Amino acid sequence: MTTTKPLHTFHIPVMGLAYTIDSPVRVAKYGISSVISIIDDDLIEKMSAFYSSKFNLPYQEITQKMHDYRAERVTSYLNLVDKIVKDKFESFKNELAESKQTLENYIAMLPNKSEIKQGLQNMMEEGKEAIMNYLDSNLSPGAIDVNIMTKVDKDNFIKEEQLPTEFNDAHASLRGFANSTLTSSVVLSAGMNPRLYSYFENFDVFFPDENNQLSKKIILKVSDFRSAMIQGNFLAKKGLWVSEYRIESGLNCGGHAFATDGFLLGPILEEFKEKKVQLIQSAHELMTKALTQKGKHTPEHPLELKITVQGGVGTAAEHDFLLDHYQVDSVGWGSPFLLVPEATSVDAHTRELLAKAKEEDLYLSPISPLGIPFNTLRGTTNEALKQKRIQENKAGSSCPKRFLALSKELGPEGICTASKKYQDVKLQELEATKETLTAAMYDNAKNKITDKSCLCVGLANASYLENDMKIKGQAQGVVICPGPNMAYFDKEVSLSKMVQHIYGNDSVLTATNRPNMFVKELKMYIDYLKNEINTVSETITAGQVKKWNAFKNNLLEGISYYQSLFESIRFSEVEKTTSEASLFFFKQELQDFKIPELV
Repeated sequence: MTTTKPLHTFHIPVMGLAYTIDSPVRVAKYGISSVISIIDDDLIEKMSAFYSSKFNLPYQEITQKMHDYRAERVTSYLNLVDKIVKDKFESFKNELAESKQTLENYIAMLPNKSEIKQGLQNMMEEGKEAIMNYLDSNLSPGAIDVNIMTKVDKDNFIKEEQLPTEFNDAHASLRGFANSTLTSSVVLSAGMNPRLYSYFENFDVFFPDENNQLSKKIILKVSDFRSAMIQGNFLAKKGLWVSEYRIESGLNCGGHAFATDGFLLGPILEEFKEKKVQLIQSAHELMTKALTQKGKHTPEHPLELKITVQGGVGTAAEHDFLLDHYQVDSVGWGSPFLLVPEATSVDAHTRELLAKAKEEDLYLSPISPLGIPFNTLRGTTNEALKQKRIQENKAGSSCPKRFLALSKELGPEGICTASKKYQDVKLQELEATKETLTAAMYDNAKNKITDKSCLCVGLANASYLENDMKIKGQAQGVVICPGPNMAYFDKEVSLSKMVQHIYGNDSVLTATNRPNMFVKELKMYIDYLKNEINTVSETITAGQVKKWNAFKNNLLEGISYYQSLFESIRFSEVEKTTSEASLFFFKQELQDFKIPELV
């Protein structure tokens, strides 16, 4: 029996292409929800072969010669994961009913306020049959959710003939999920893609049935309320309901960083809390009108809508505060789980690098071919191999997967800015203008071209390495994308210990200098603003000055909000005092910082 309320108050967000590619297989039996990226069909096919062999299940290779291979690979893998999770969950329930030690260990992993935790504690002395009946009635596996980064929706070709839109990468991934046996959600990230959003209408599984149930749900990852309202209403006008808004810090997160215009996480969460009813009513009215026009079942009352948050959380106190003060339904814990082998797919070398990482090793980089700032780690094997190629005048990647071949600059088929083909062209163009540039200007322009990394391969390689699978083609090493919060977690830990840390029953932190998550994000935004202004090479425009002033004012308003907040919240006296002092310091720094004026 599936419970309506999740067992845990945290979830594991998607991380890279590979780091959570099989997390449900690892953690779903414990009731922990996690998210699989479903863009890399090549990795997905390899994982299908790997897990079919591991669990002695039938496997039929889906080759690129098949008509709809991308979607079919996604469907096949998700169906496989669904079966494995269900089988593991049933086995785990039997183990819980038969072994008192296993049951005690599991109880220790549950939230302190959980009714099920209390229920299981009361069942400890009962017989196997009674315990099993309780488990059947109250436990369900964690969700097997999937992620599609909406920008990764490249047109595809056979020879020089462009295929129809439904064969674009993101479209095919969505179709693969829609056709799977999963009853779960697709998390859409990286902003609105109207063409992809409209494609949802092709699948009945995203519309409510006669019982007002959704077989498959939509989750939007957003950075502010305005974006949520716009995207949610766009989908509602098509009869589609957004079941969850997953708010992520613009900068204090892993992977791509979509900075807001100086709007901070606390004030953003406050706005969602205040306007949640407005969000629900607006979408419900638009959705019911659209469903009526389509002749589909129309729910009389709004469907369930959840608000969740992720990005930079690191202590039980922060976790509980987000749940209690902002009334969110779940809190995402990402980067810390990269140090949990039972939860994520990371090779041993990279995991050791993560454990040793300090604040200065984690930085907002320009390596993404999407041209979006990307949180990453210094010292990766990918960085070393990339620099070696640059030094040997062989800059760029062979670009075997082409998921980010989105630039149309050199032709309609698209090209990735991290590819050798693209960088060769750009470096030749730069050489032609070398005499007109200073040495510093030339080096800066060259670095901007060659900085780009092959994320498609680099973000997948860790899984190949961990599972001893052969890596073909040009060596790219591993790209890892932790958030800045990684600096305060310095050792590999068990799943049980990390979960108990989240719930305040243990601690995996040894660092004593970890700032409050809100204060950390604030500092990142101030640094971001300063860097944006200090690195402008062209003539400053009126639009830029207006944007920077608004950015600064939004940060100052955010600081005022936090100053009021910290007067009333329940953090420890030490953290409260430290945070208040930091807020005062950053406010002075920001007030003293002068925005350039037009000449």
